[in-house]
Amino acid sequence: SAVALLVLTAGLASAVALALLPRAPVNRLCTAPNNKTGFLCDDRVTCVPASWVCDRVSNCRGGEDEQEQLCGDLPHSLPGYLVFYCSNPSSWVYADQRCNGMNDCGDCSDETWSLAACPPCGQEWWSCSPVHYEFCSCIPRRLCRDGIQHCLGWSDEFLC
Repeated sequence: SAVALLVLTAGLASAVALALLPRAPVNRLCTAPNNKTGFLCDDRVTCVPASWVCDRVSNCRGGEDEQEQLCGDLPHSLPGYLVFYCSNPSSWVYADQRCNGMNDCGDCSDETWSLAACPPCGQEWWSCSPVHYEFCSCIPRRLCRDGIQHCLGWSDEFLC
């Protein structure tokens, strides 16, 4: 009976010690739709676009995209792959907002600066110097020849 108690105590101590060991962090980097940076849910199948994390809407079945430890101190509590820091160090956007054609940083650093490393305008975009604040160096081709000036030289109306 003393041996059984000793074995039971040793087993319990081992279990407690194992429970206290730090666990390796789960790699949650994934590729969301449109080839954008995403957050992998616990089901290891669902990939949530970066900008859907900490938006107060649970997109993962278990709600892990809205957990306090992830969303408690934005952007510092987020994994680095979910964040893009704008040229102004106090400004940031989600990684999937970098190179999306929109001026999310407010100074186009998420679209045109070397830190962003964006490819040239894609097939659905027209390269020009936009006159509207929301665009940086490209406008959506759907705005071409719509009778409204979107580019400084009117190239969206005459050449696009």
